[in-house]
Amino acid sequence: MSTARTVLVTGGNRGIGFAIAEEFVAAGHRVAVTARSGEGPVGSLTVRADVTDATSVDTAFTEVEAALGPVEVVVANAGITRDTLLMRMSEDDFTSVIDTNLSGAFRVVKRASKGMLKARFGRVVLISSVVGLYGSAGQVNYSASKSGLVGLARSVTRELGSRGITANVVAPGFIETEMTAVLPEPQQAEYKRTIPAGRFATPSEVARVVTWIAGDDAGYISGAVIPVDGGLGMGH
Repeated sequence: MSTARTVLVTGGNRGIGFAIAEEFVAAGHRVAVTARSGEGPVGSLTVRADVTDATSVDTAFTEVEAALGPVEVVVANAGITRDTLLMRMSEDDFTSVIDTNLSGAFRVVKRASKGMLKARFGRVVLISSVVGLYGSAGQVNYSASKSGLVGLARSVTRELGSRGITANVVAPGFIETEMTAVLPEPQQAEYKRTIPAGRFATPSEVARVVTWIAGDDAGYISGAVIPVDGGLGMGH
């Protein structure tokens, strides 16, 4: 069992974020999630926050610190998509996705780093995607936001690595969530054909990688990109 930590997961009210929070709770950590609506899993504290607003992020952190203590592990998972082909993509389609997925992670990590520097300990985990480095037609905005997280993690590693703080990226592939469940069966079969593992991942398979990289055993791993994609990206 890893040392019990205070953990904050952004976007922890559904999908992968919910599964990550659930896994941390099961492992005995003090867990909070941010959500714009809905709730995190049983045993977690839900705070309202919008990652596009620094004041909102600050308020959420202050609330978590008061209830559970300084945040030692932060998982930047909140994200949106606005998929459309480049020629049709509006300025707003692009900037809104960047502002949530990339700038949102920056706001959250910046606020978390205050307490981590004081404690000389921290785990920063950024949830990216296989398409961040693999690319995906119709996802210029999303793909750019998710690859940007790699540069963010690696720069944070160089800045804060000597203070006991690690920053890593977890890059999931196709996951069984509400988003993939609505895809037509032939399309799901086509996607599975391209994945060497021949199936989608379960959310808990991603969550367990996140809890491991945030745990005691992974203290010497930083600036890494860990794919959880069944072999889809392979080295991208």
